[in-house]
Amino acid sequence: MSASTKSSNAQFLRMMLYRRALHPELFDLQGRRVDRHGDYEVESWLINGEGGAGHLVRFQVAEDALIEVCMDRADHLPETGLMHALPCVGEKDFELEAPEGPLRYVTTIQTEALTDNLYTVTYREMQDFARETGSLAYEGVTVDGSRTLSVLDTQKYKHEFHIQSYHLLGGSGTVLRTQSIFEIAR
Repeated sequence: MSASTKSSNAQFLRMMLYRRALHPELFDLQGRRVDRHGDYEVESWLINGEGGAGHLVRFQVAEDALIEVCMDRADHLPETGLMHALPCVGEKDFELEAPEGPLRYVTTIQTEALTDNLYTVTYREMQDFARETGSLAYEGVTVDGSRTLSVLDTQKYKHEFHIQSYHLLGGSGTVLRTQSIFEIAR
């Protein structure tokens, strides 16, 4: 067995939660989907950053909105409306009980560094998963030639929207998985 000399790109990914809309011109948009269900609307974007992966999800009910952004280089994003930010390293949980409005939010972040062989197998399995489920997906190549894959899988419920994201970062063999729930408080 050999030790990996890869550096982790996941340390540059951040999960951010905003209480304001963000303009599409701030991102390199690679895929988009809009879902409407009951009282809410969700807009999901796959974005391409330097690390080759990321997403944005806007959950809106009437005038209230929460926006989840997961990406690397976020220094160009506004601080206005930013409620919380987490580095995407290891395992983390975050929950927001929004006292200012009817929306709740919870997310779980998990990262894992894989060997080259396991990364390749996982990459293929996630390609198949995206095709079988009709998930929003984007395959990219980073500046160093590494293959990346981002997949957004969603479920709609009457008062909740669930989203699972998978970001596979080939340069480091890292898989970032997030699970988030946006909820209308009753």
